[in-house]
Amino acid sequence: MPHDLIRTSREGVIATVLIDREGKRNCLDLPMWVALGEAFAALSADESLRAVVVRGAGEAAFCAGADIAAFAAERGTPEREEVYARELHGAFHAIRTCIHPTIAACSGWTMGGGCGIATMCDFRVGSPATRMGIPARNLGIFYAYEEIDPIMQMVGYAVTAEILIEGRVFTGEEAQAKGLLSRLVEDGAVHAEAQALAERIAQGSPLSARFHKRAMQQLRGELPITAEDRVREGSFAYTEDFRNAARAFLDKRKPVFEGR
Repeated sequence: MPHDLIRTSREGVIATVLIDREGKRNCLDLPMWVALGEAFAALSADESLRAVVVRGAGEAAFCAGADIAAFAAERGTPEREEVYARELHGAFHAIRTCIHPTIAACSGWTMGGGCGIATMCDFRVGSPATRMGIPARNLGIFYAYEEIDPIMQMVGYAVTAEILIEGRVFTGEEAQAKGLLSRLVEDGAVHAEAQALAERIAQGSPLSARFHKRAMQQLRGELPITAEDRVREGSFAYTEDFRNAARAFLDKRKPVFEGR
């Protein structure tokens, strides 16, 4: 269902998902988690797109995580916990499995579930003012296997232990050094760099980007490699994008990719 605090917009072949709750550091209650998952599922189904940027409103926070103030109404019974876990995991899964390259603009506080959202994305752009961490130990809550996995894949066992067991909160510089951030830019430039990165990705072949994203997930053990994937692996020569790019190379001009 549409939600006025989870807003999707589009500029050409690039989509932006905005978490629009600046007054609460863009933290998410349960309806927002549901809407976030639905937004990414819808974008993944749109093959005319080439990249997706997710960002928070304002510069102070990407997302400070789940809205703890809403827990009393949303959690606390077996039935509520089952619903909450299902929707939370569904949102993370939709982000992680989006067919398009995804970019998290990690401006400011990127904490808890917000850090989780960022680690589900392919790229994470931050600045020295970025703060990344998951204070699960302070709430006595458990992070799910599917949510720990991308962090472990990204930064390894030792740093994951720092995040989840020690409860470290990293500065932007530390987060980049640990591998949590893909790149570091000046304070105030995170949103612009995330958009510029999306534009650079969009200039390439969307078929190539989607194949390589899926292949990397498969090689990490997240998805099975199917016979259909093997056929697709060797079929690039039959695409219009490849033929157009080959002609452009010979003509010494920039190729135009149409995703066919």
